[in-house]
Amino acid sequence: MSNVQHPIVDTRDQSKNLFGAFIPQGWKMELVGIEGAQAKWQKAVDMAVLAEELGYDSVWVYDHFHNVPKAAHEAVFECWTTMAAISQRTSRVRLGQMVGCNSYREPSVLAKITSTVDIISGGRLDWGIGAGWYEHEYKGYGFDFPRPAARIGMLRESVEIVKSMWTQADTSYEGTYYSLYGAQCDPKPLQSPHPPIWIGGGGEQLTLRVVARHADCANFGGKPHEWARKREILKEHCAAVGRDEATIRKTWSPEVFIRNTEAEVVAGGTRSSWGEPFESWREGNLVGTPEEVCEKIEQYIELGCTGFIPWCSDYPSTETLELFATKVIPNFR
Repeated sequence: MSNVQHPIVDTRDQSKNLFGAFIPQGWKMELVGIEGAQAKWQKAVDMAVLAEELGYDSVWVYDHFHNVPKAAHEAVFECWTTMAAISQRTSRVRLGQMVGCNSYREPSVLAKITSTVDIISGGRLDWGIGAGWYEHEYKGYGFDFPRPAARIGMLRESVEIVKSMWTQADTSYEGTYYSLYGAQCDPKPLQSPHPPIWIGGGGEQLTLRVVARHADCANFGGKPHEWARKREILKEHCAAVGRDEATIRKTWSPEVFIRNTEAEVVAGGTRSSWGEPFESWREGNLVGTPEEVCEKIEQYIELGCTGFIPWCSDYPSTETLELFATKVIPNFR
C-alpha cells in the first residue's frame, strides 16, 4: 500500500494522466460469492477506501439496476446513493459514474443530486452521463425506451439543463423533450465553473456531436484502431462547432486483469461477462502482466487517451486493483 500523500486531482488538467477504478457494486455478478446484503455492501466500501489508499485518482460506479448479462436477482447497489455514502468514507479520490443513464432521472432532479454530492464530497464529483441502452432495465422499471436518436436528443437537452441549473439563479427551458419553468438549484456545486462533465458513448453521428458541444471528458471504447477512429470523428465534430478538440480529455474504460506471470494470466481465462473468447477479450482490454498492461496503456496514450478507468475483472479479489496501482500507474505519473 502506498504511503505517498496524493492530492485531489484537477480533472481538467490534461498535463497529467488520470487513473481511476470502478468499485464492485454487483452489476457484473462480482458479489455473488459474498453472503448477505450487508457483507456485499461492506465489500464495496472497503474497495473504495482501498483505492484511495493505493493512490487512485478516482473511484467509479455503474448506473444500473439489473445484472448483466441478464437479470439474476443478485444485489446491484444504486448509483447515486452509493456515491453519497462513499463520499463520506473517503476524503481525496474523485467520485464518478461511468456513466449515468439519462433516462432514469429528470434532468432537474439530476442537477439537484449532483450539486448535493459535489458539496457533501468537498467538490470531488465527476458527473458522467450517457443516453442509456439496457432495454431490460427500462422495461423492468417502467421507463419508456425511445429510439436511439430520441435518447441522444434527451441526453443533449439534459446536459444543457443541468449546466444551467448549476450556474444560473433560475432556469427556464423549452426543449423537444423537457420543459422547465423557473427551476432553482440551491446550493450550487462547489466546483467552478461547475463539476467536470463526462459523456460516455461512441456513437459517431449523434453522441460524439453532443460530446463536441458539451463534454469536458469523453469516454468511448474499442480496440486501438477503433478508438483512434472515434477520436478522428470527434475532431470533425469539434471543428464543425468551432471547438478545439484538445480541450476535451479522451478516456477509456476497459476491463483489467493483471497477474505477475503469463502462466497466471492464461490460467485465469476469459473474465468477460458476455462470454467473449479469451484472446479477443485480452486484445480489447488491459489483460496481462504488469509490463504488458503498461505497453497497452502507452499505445493508447500515443493515440491521445489520457484517462484510464478500468473495471477489475477479478473482483472481489484485490489482486488486480493492487497490482495496477503499484506496478502500472507509477510508470505514468
